[in-house]
Amino acid sequence: MTTMTKYIFITGGVISSLGKGIASASIGKILEARGLKVSLMKLDPYINVDPGTMNPYQHGEVYVTEDGSETDLDLGHYERFTRAEMTKFNNATTGQVYNAVISRERRGDYLGKTIQVIPHITGEIKDRIKKVAEVSLADIVLIEIGGTVGDIESLPFLEAARQFELDAGEKNVLYIHLTLVPYVKVADEIKTKPTQHSVQTLRQIGIQPDILICRTEKPLSDDIKEKISLFCNVRKEAVIESLDVASIYQVPSVFKGQILDEIILSHFGLISKPSDLKDWEKNVVERILSPKKTVQIAVVGKYIGLQDAYKSIYEAIIHGGIANQVKVEIKKVDSEDIERHGAEKMLKGVNAILVPGGFGSRGIEGKINAIGFARKNKIPFLGICLGMQCSVIDFSRSVCGLKGANSTEFKPKTKFAVISLLNEQKCIKDLGGTMRLGAYPCEIKKNTLASKIYQKNLISERHRHRYEFNNDFRKKLESKGLIFSGTYKKKDLVEIIELKNHPYFIAVQFHPEFKSKPDQAHPLFREFIRAAAEKR
Repeated sequence: MTTMTKYIFITGGVISSLGKGIASASIGKILEARGLKVSLMKLDPYINVDPGTMNPYQHGEVYVTEDGSETDLDLGHYERFTRAEMTKFNNATTGQVYNAVISRERRGDYLGKTIQVIPHITGEIKDRIKKVAEVSLADIVLIEIGGTVGDIESLPFLEAARQFELDAGEKNVLYIHLTLVPYVKVADEIKTKPTQHSVQTLRQIGIQPDILICRTEKPLSDDIKEKISLFCNVRKEAVIESLDVASIYQVPSVFKGQILDEIILSHFGLISKPSDLKDWEKNVVERILSPKKTVQIAVVGKYIGLQDAYKSIYEAIIHGGIANQVKVEIKKVDSEDIERHGAEKMLKGVNAILVPGGFGSRGIEGKINAIGFARKNKIPFLGICLGMQCSVIDFSRSVCGLKGANSTEFKPKTKFAVISLLNEQKCIKDLGGTMRLGAYPCEIKKNTLASKIYQKNLISERHRHRYEFNNDFRKKLESKGLIFSGTYKKKDLVEIIELKNHPYFIAVQFHPEFKSKPDQAHPLFREFIRAAAEKR
């Protein structure tokens, strides 16, 4: 263990979806603003090894790191808010932990011992936390524990967190509990009992929180804070109010305004430079709250019913708005609704259209129709991963006359397989962690829209896919005006396509949304929103 590293464990109570990920990222941000180096980690209680094989409706977005790990979407928040770089070490699941311990047992590493939750499972969890500290060389590691206190699945992680104070020392570990303080409208009262019960459950496990972050829709009076402080055994100044805000990017300023950074530094006995969030507040928060105009962007997807399914996409669109001082209204369009009602009805009046990634044949024709609508009507368009593949299918059918052109993912026996399985994928049987994942280089062709956007000839972007453009059709599509402006030269794989004589039509095989930040919008999204504003 790195003796200088400090550890903050962040737990949640009362209900799920309170925003532990945003809170963790925001705490990381305010500590970075004090000159400290931070890293963050997510501990997920589910037994899946990673979320890569999970339906988006079950889990939400799968966030991909530079090293090709399929992780929880909260790691996206960590990278967007802070300078910390996420890797395979920054997300651990119950499945990974048990898999590691059982593998060692099968090898005979435990020399005949009985394998138990304590100390073997909790020991593996603690080792993974220490590994993050070792690899990142961070001053402070923030560990978010998924789920809600009281869930049976979370118990090994909470027990490991309890033990960690014994390993690292009381002054090197701090516990933050995020809870809900509901407002009962009919009684016109704020209720503290759920928070009291949540903290009581946490204390029964053996963890006394040092700080409470209270999600609430009404401000907490001094009396309410004193009551929470008394019943939860937490200092009054460490009861932090977390009101709903217009943008998640205001949360660091909200925490800083209640001296949360000072409370944390005081606990650890750390001395640092004064807080500096000026650039963040000026270049991010002010631009969000004071836009110069509004644009409407249609996101045509298969998982529109769940907000978290396209989390990084939505955030990257907002980042593009920040860069252009534009408020972006996102119109979520289910691709199956386009199949039922037509693109004209569902997309009429939007300033730009984005088609994101996905898997499976459901709703594909709706995505293809949306792309055709953008192409024919000169509407700014950005296609991502499956969005690029559908762009190729639309162009092949509509412009090149390849009737029935398709992807072998959707129609294995198609006559014109313009999208097909990567050669390296053809012998793969296990689905988990076997796609083309992580960062790969891409060379950009000069004098193209892509070169104008990126302002460089070589880029690196993150991937998550099995199917690829079929080079057998490259000359045919090029002859009809499709531009192949980006390629992975080592294997001659198409990465970027675009159209001539269109205000903004570009589609990419990779996922640019994973590298966008609120104070540094990804160039593809920045220029996409600029084109939408000009279209308006």
